[in-house]
Amino acid sequence: MPPPNAYDAEPIPQAAMAEVTRILNSGDLFRYTSENSPVSLLEAEFAAKLGAKYALAVSSCSAALFLSLKALGLPRDARVLIPAFTFAAVPSSIVHADCVPVLCECADDYRIDMADFAAKLPTVEAVIISHMRGHTSDMDAIMALCDAAGVPVIEDAAHSLGTTWAGRNIGTIGRIGCFSFQSYKLLNAGEGGIMITDDPDLIARAVIMSGAYEHNWKKHAVLHDAFAKWQNQLPLYNMRLNTLSAALIRPQLDELDRRVRDGRRNHDHVAALLNASPWITVPAPLPPEERAPDSIQFNLDGLSAAQTEAFVAAAARNGVKVQVFGLTTDNARAFWNWQFLGETPDLPQTRAMLIKACDVRLPARLTIAECDLIAGVLTEAVRGVMA
Repeated sequence: MPPPNAYDAEPIPQAAMAEVTRILNSGDLFRYTSENSPVSLLEAEFAAKLGAKYALAVSSCSAALFLSLKALGLPRDARVLIPAFTFAAVPSSIVHADCVPVLCECADDYRIDMADFAAKLPTVEAVIISHMRGHTSDMDAIMALCDAAGVPVIEDAAHSLGTTWAGRNIGTIGRIGCFSFQSYKLLNAGEGGIMITDDPDLIARAVIMSGAYEHNWKKHAVLHDAFAKWQNQLPLYNMRLNTLSAALIRPQLDELDRRVRDGRRNHDHVAALLNASPWITVPAPLPPEERAPDSIQFNLDGLSAAQTEAFVAAAARNGVKVQVFGLTTDNARAFWNWQFLGETPDLPQTRAMLIKACDVRLPARLTIAECDLIAGVLTEAVRGVMA
């Protein structure tokens, strides 16, 4: 049997169809037509699910990151510390917010190098922690350092919905958490994002800047005093989520726990098979972390660049697509491709990790038998190359 297509998404739940039909028949796609729009309901349900006080649904996770930076009131050219292993949208959101990205090293386990983080923290005014591909850095150490320095933390949790750290939901540990509803995430609306926080003034600023013009903020039904404070004081960036997207997402919240459970099962099963190979290492999670993975990352040990490319080609011939973050052409997760930043920073540790770090989709919908097929293709491909 050939391996399954790991890029197919799960079907949208049938429960969404009647609501989508209702919305289409009404023609009402704007979130502020009523106080109980699907977007408002999604915000309330998502905040309750994560254990946060407030949520704001927007057009993408990138928009959520941008609005978070603007809501913090950072001055122009404020320096924002991020891990060097992240997606290009993260430094892009910082540039869009008129701030300056500062990159810190990441280790072979894809997590932040805490020594480099601590050394650079005194030079910045905010931090974005990207839990890249769901790999959680040491949030206890990060929050202790940032709290002592008075530096706010934004969690880029695009890949981490359902992941917990010491029992707390990722996205609720920092000042703000930002999530994605893009098609390859656990909740799929094609596009979309959401931010959560317990800070009423911060969410009020973000709501207005997201596009709650005039008095549309009243339809959020909370924090009217905080909103009124910022009326006409802030620019409007118009990054709202539409009602159709919210209608697609809401029924999937009921599927989240199952997707987290099955995704972890699939990941851990494949990780055990890959770790049996002498040329593959799947980094272990940190002890407080319970991941909710929808993909698997592993390092190739002892392979040259040519051998790595041969491995990728061999896996592709047998139906499994592998991307190597630092070798796949123009990969948006390789920091040297972010030429919009100007001069490329010298980050040898992260560069060395990226040229051996592989990424394979492993969605929760796969069966164990299908996971076995994927693991078999990967282990046979590397065995054949090294033989």
